[in-house]
Amino acid sequence: MMKGVLAAALGLVLAGASFAGGTDPPVFDGQVAWELVRTQCGFGPRNPGSAGHRKCLGWMEADLRASGAVVRRQPFSYTLPGAKTPLSMCNLLASFRPENPRRILLAAHWDTRPWADLDPDSTRRSEPILGANDGASGVAVLLQLARHFKTNPPPVGVDLVFFDGEDLGTSANPDGYFRGSREYGRRALGQKPPEHAVLLDMVGDSDLLFYVEGNSFQAVPDQVRWFWEGAREVAPDFFADQIGYYVEDDHLPLIAAGIPCMVLIDFHYKHWHTLADTPDKVSPASLQVVGDVLVRLLYRP
Repeated sequence: MMKGVLAAALGLVLAGASFAGGTDPPVFDGQVAWELVRTQCGFGPRNPGSAGHRKCLGWMEADLRASGAVVRRQPFSYTLPGAKTPLSMCNLLASFRPENPRRILLAAHWDTRPWADLDPDSTRRSEPILGANDGASGVAVLLQLARHFKTNPPPVGVDLVFFDGEDLGTSANPDGYFRGSREYGRRALGQKPPEHAVLLDMVGDSDLLFYVEGNSFQAVPDQVRWFWEGAREVAPDFFADQIGYYVEDDHLPLIAAGIPCMVLIDFHYKHWHTLADTPDKVSPASLQVVGDVLVRLLYRP
């Protein structure tokens, strides 16, 4: 199907708009976001139970507090099949303008996969990955946005959620996936949902091209339209008006809990779940695209 036809099918209205209010929106810096990717990877793999996991959690919490967020931890645990002791994990929640009843939720997972199960070298598939794109890229974009909120707060309340335990599953144990978002969704049942919710995952590929994720469009089409309209205004070359894949990710437990969340993911990433998922595979220009789109959506009328 041609792009124009698909745009109509998705209900997209690609019209221009201006920012409201007397304050100019902040200027996102993709290079700074890339440095935040490198900082996370400097802790090493961040799989639950590792030293890198503990160090990164403390660093993220301190950075968010310095950005003026109301920060709280949401601890939980999960026992892997065959393990004798549970893994201690923690979602990190950061709220900006908590008094504002109008809320937008932005999320990413901050843990990394304990096994490079898709690595070309079969002898190294039991090693943990660095997760520069699969984990650190989404976190970096949100942390960079948070630094702007202190001096240039958006006109709505923003909740940033960093999920732990996203990547503990296998084909034999699918229950290991999305532990943090399941915990967050369980605790959010019955609460007023945000107006919009977006999950970022693998958003830094140097060969960036986002497609509409099919599960998102089936479950929360209005969220996809809202996001895609803004994205196509800012960077149309990086957002295709067609469904490109159906991905199981942290947005699904949120949808099940009544939170209208879509996922933004470039799933065509050849280093996924391999030891080659390192900072040099992440592009500051790609992080810039995502940051610019989120600034557009957060600060528009």
